[in-house]
Amino acid sequence: MSAATHTHDGVHQHSHEFNAAEHGHSHEILDGPGSYLNREMPIVEGRNWADRAFTVGIGGPVGSGKTALMLALSRVFRTSHSVAAVTNDIFTREDAEFLTRHRALPAERIRAIETGGCPHAAVREDISTNLAALEDLHAQFATDLLLIESGGDNLAANYSRELADYIIYVIDVSGGDKVPRKGGPGITQSDLLVVNKTDLAEAVGATTWG
Repeated sequence: MSAATHTHDGVHQHSHEFNAAEHGHSHEILDGPGSYLNREMPIVEGRNWADRAFTVGIGGPVGSGKTALMLALSRVFRTSHSVAAVTNDIFTREDAEFLTRHRALPAERIRAIETGGCPHAAVREDISTNLAALEDLHAQFATDLLLIESGGDNLAANYSRELADYIIYVIDVSGGDKVPRKGGPGITQSDLLVVNKTDLAEAVGATTWG
């Protein structure tokens, strides 16, 4: 069991406790690809909406279109809702800088986290840094919607339900039509699977049906 304690602009202090055995770890040996119908469901009981707004987690392999989806969702909701975003990269702030350059949201509403290691561990096993960033944004901007993007990873990556209320996983056809058949937690445990770049299907010999 590990715990992280932090404050929000000096207003209050509290801690988050995590048990890797309880919440799982993306490095664990899996018995199979998993099942969508038996996926881990969002946490409803005990969820403190005063600390953190509804949070959408976006995952997927490198180059699948995660950041483009973050940009699109920000543009759709920013005029009617208070929105903020968190990105995860291993050693750079590339995705946050992309969102800032394209004016997805005001720069102060975008936070970049450099994980310095396995990117999916930061959204699954030890989520304390991401939780703190999301809660700080919520406290500062009274958000209605929070977006978080994981670092690009493989099909085994998935969000902890302590971190994401709704999970979107993005794949693209350039990986071939075998990718969705392979499954894995990223695909089977997400609430919504997005297949991107379907216009390239013929060029790479992939089918988008059957």
